[in-house]
Amino acid sequence: MNVSGIDRRRVGAVETSRANRGWWDGAADDYQAEHGDFLRDSGFVWCPEGLDEADARLLGDVTGRDVLEIGCGAGQCGRWLTGQGARVAAFDLSFRQLQHSHRIDFGSGSRLPVVQADAESLPFADESFDVACSAFGGLPFVADARAVLTETRRVLRPGGLLVFSVSHPIRWAFPDDPGPGGLTADRSYFDRSPYVEIDDDGRPSYVEHHRTLADWIGHIVASGLVVRGVVEPEWPEGHEREWGGWSPLRGRHLPGTIIFSCARP
Repeated sequence: MNVSGIDRRRVGAVETSRANRGWWDGAADDYQAEHGDFLRDSGFVWCPEGLDEADARLLGDVTGRDVLEIGCGAGQCGRWLTGQGARVAAFDLSFRQLQHSHRIDFGSGSRLPVVQADAESLPFADESFDVACSAFGGLPFVADARAVLTETRRVLRPGGLLVFSVSHPIRWAFPDDPGPGGLTADRSYFDRSPYVEIDDDGRPSYVEHHRTLADWIGHIVASGLVVRGVVEPEWPEGHEREWGGWSPLRGRHLPGTIIFSCARP
């Protein structure tokens, strides 16, 4: 993956999707090699802080429930949910990530149903699921988060639950540096210009979109969902693992992740 520069500019849905599909297809092998042990072949880790669904129970009892995982990567979360008695369908934008899911299934004897899809246009019928979840999957990497939330509401049954984690909005004002340099803000929190990596041909090769906390709440409400709770995981004692810009140093000073719990009325 060649990166010739960094830009901050508006990028539409089609261009964003194309860039991130290519980026994740190219990065999936290294990503799974670096983080696979932390994520486990069957485990539900919400964030680099290590908050585990086995302890947090943000989704409640999923036994016998139909669950959709948005942006499943190699299917670690979905595989864990299946082990808890849920009926799981999962999807990801990246074909290579889904190949890793099949690899894990082949080696473990598990079988997680996965499909390649874009989160802004879900290939599922109305009111198909009781629960939807996303651990840093999809939502930070789409141009239209409201469209994803609206689509998710569509496929949830009345009373259904959506829980998703994303980078904490305050992080956007700070450099993505796990060391001391990451403790001093260098841009406006209110600057919503996406972070864009440019390839040698001048095209976006990776795009991440920023929303403020008010933006996220506004998108949730506008999609017809209701906010039920918000979690800002604290950095736990004894957790010394760095993950990109997440680190013990920064985690003791700044929130790195925010988790929204929402419901369809």
